[in-house]
Amino acid sequence: MTADVADVVIIGGGLEGCAAAWALTRRGITDITIVERDTVGSGGTGKSSGVVRCHYGVSSLAAMATRSLETFENAEDVLGADVGFHRTGYVVGVGPENVDALHASVADQRAVGVRTEDIDHTDVRKLWPVADLEPFAAFAWEERGGYGDAYQTAQAFAGAARRAGARLRQGITATGIRTSGDRVTGVDLADGTAIATGHVVLAAGPWSVGLLAAHGIELPITPHREQIVLVDPGQELGPVPVFSDLVSLQYIRPEGAGTLLFGNSDLSVLEPADPDRYSNQASTSFVDLTVEKVGDRLPGLADPAIAGSYAGCYDVTPDFNPVISRAPLAGLVVAAGFSGHGYKISPAVGRLVADLVTDGTSSDADIPARDFRLSRFAEGDLLRSPHPYVGAGQMR
Repeated sequence: MTADVADVVIIGGGLEGCAAAWALTRRGITDITIVERDTVGSGGTGKSSGVVRCHYGVSSLAAMATRSLETFENAEDVLGADVGFHRTGYVVGVGPENVDALHASVADQRAVGVRTEDIDHTDVRKLWPVADLEPFAAFAWEERGGYGDAYQTAQAFAGAARRAGARLRQGITATGIRTSGDRVTGVDLADGTAIATGHVVLAAGPWSVGLLAAHGIELPITPHREQIVLVDPGQELGPVPVFSDLVSLQYIRPEGAGTLLFGNSDLSVLEPADPDRYSNQASTSFVDLTVEKVGDRLPGLADPAIAGSYAGCYDVTPDFNPVISRAPLAGLVVAAGFSGHGYKISPAVGRLVADLVTDGTSSDADIPARDFRLSRFAEGDLLRSPHPYVGAGQMR
């Protein structure tokens, strides 16, 4: 039974699905229905650490990040709401083996508009006076970097899209994509109804896999449990930037009222998880890892203590890069597999999805649609940085 009709149905009310709805409305397409199994931002979006940086060796990702930064910086004007963006700056440090890669990557980033510069140990000591910087050989600095709130951002995208005419259906699961021949014709819902449409955007994170598999389309995603620990530094640190440490493979950023957020940047071994059933707390071994890594990098902390923890699920692809692509079914666009990078590029993801829905290709020469095509995995043509970091390939 068909209960509704829409020009576009978006499956998934997380960050990327809501960004797509917002971007489509800006292109004049407002007959949109977002279908969300729970509530907006209730999946992986709500667990994002929200780091904002443009430091990518893949030029198209760097371009997406710097285009998106403009939206975060001007969110109240662009989206009509605060997204919790804090411009703290972002510093990345590497050991001797990665100096050439850092410099080459920074040069490529500048070529697509990223404002990044080399800084030295003296500069970083002023930013992070409690840090041990001896193991680092080079640093890069983005003054416009920082962090935001992914949940707030998803709500802001959804709100802007709804004000423009999009509809949001929460608490209802999409159970299948209807087709006729090789074209999509609708979306089946768990209540037995369907929405007729000629265009579907599938942005359901790891839950996208099964919906595509029903049509013989493989989306190679591994749900990975990613753990986060909050640290009370035991002292007033003042303003500190996001610190990406590619020597001991960790990132640290300020969080809330004086605490620090720790994340592990070593994704060489994944922890596969059921996205519907996983522990929401960091394991004892991960807390021990946090104590070791933070203690080694920030020995100047007076009396640090663990303040809390949580965990979320990354939807990881074989090359740790997203799929933003038309699918073999006409009218179907997939936006999934963000591998932990979805927040910082989300406004640009929305725009690329809108491009694919309306024109079939990207409108930005620095962000070629070909880079993010689904078929690259079957073709063995993975999206990789030309300047990989030794021991930190997932950083890109």
